[in-house]
Amino acid sequence: MRGGRWRTLVLSFHLRATSASPVRAPGRTATRPLRVAHLTTSDMSLALLLATELTVDLEAGHDVVGISAPGRYVERVEALGVRHVPVPSLSRSWGLKADIRGFAELVRVLRRLDLDVLHTHNPKTGVMGRIAGRACGIPVVVNTCHGLWARPGDPLKRRVFVYGLEGVASRFSDYELFQNAEDQHTLRFALRRGRSRVVGNGIDLERFQPDPEGRARVRAELGVGDDEILVGAVGRRVVEKGEREFVAMSSALAGRARFVWIGPDDGELHDADDGAVEFVGERRDMTAVYSALDVFVLASYREGFSRAGMEAAACGRPMVLTDIRGCREVGTSEEHLLLVPSADAAALTEAVARLIEDPALRTRLGDAARERALAEFDQRRVAATSLTTYASVAAEKDLGW
Repeated sequence: MRGGRWRTLVLSFHLRATSASPVRAPGRTATRPLRVAHLTTSDMSLALLLATELTVDLEAGHDVVGISAPGRYVERVEALGVRHVPVPSLSRSWGLKADIRGFAELVRVLRRLDLDVLHTHNPKTGVMGRIAGRACGIPVVVNTCHGLWARPGDPLKRRVFVYGLEGVASRFSDYELFQNAEDQHTLRFALRRGRSRVVGNGIDLERFQPDPEGRARVRAELGVGDDEILVGAVGRRVVEKGEREFVAMSSALAGRARFVWIGPDDGELHDADDGAVEFVGERRDMTAVYSALDVFVLASYREGFSRAGMEAAACGRPMVLTDIRGCREVGTSEEHLLLVPSADAAALTEAVARLIEDPALRTRLGDAARERALAEFDQRRVAATSLTTYASVAAEKDLGW
């Protein structure tokens, strides 16, 4: 297709999306099985972040597809009963030629699948997928914002680019779901009335709960004594997850506790470590891992709604998180957890030191975090909202579901 015809096609879909009637608040489910696809950049997101949502879709009787770049998590996705469709050209990094190739490959895949619903996730596939889904004529296109990939303190040029691109992409979807209210407020300039809502985030509360036996086993594996304090972080080992600050804090408090980082190494260059932190790598027994910790730390710079924070809370762990959108939603500082400024190793060190030295504070915050998790962080509720959103959009479009 030549450039002029492509621009005309995209513009026509854009106009159709922006002129459609507002969607009423979700409150119904589809009356027939649907062909539903969830699109992410990597198979890891499908397996680790969306497993419950995929399961709820399957339990509702729908034919569920996971679309992403292929990787080592495909087997776990398919074990859920989800059909995985690979798009090898997709990647987290941005590059014009590679992204054009990825977009074209994605369009070919979407045309072949004959979907009723396309639900997009992640920053890049959220943008590409919404446009591709509309261009392919998929009846219902929904996007979940898991966290804007520009922070309030970022340079103006980056914020304008990110918020502008997200705003344009939102015009190609039928409905926008946000994990936190701050992201919705940031994009208010572009969102259409009645076509977005905050759904929060959730986890599998049946899985994540205090695990005394798992705690003893993991601590024994790590050689941590009963009288030692274990401070840990969980997540990809990258700068934006606060690795630099965690290492600095651990070095400053060496001898007063043990420090561990659990999660895969994404291959970034790392700051020199004096041995204060033990980097364990990825594990699957995460309930036992959280339970083994005496203090959970997340020093991230950017979050949509911290899943690790919710998981640690459900396991009753006292927590230190950064005071950013996506972490503030996990709880109130001094009530459910402690919040510290991001990229501030000194503040992180002070907060962790408080918890190391005050067992009563650890108990109080851990109990409060567990209560909040049980009340607020049920992922099945979030997944059910997605299903009712699909059906409500279909009703507005008179699709006969």
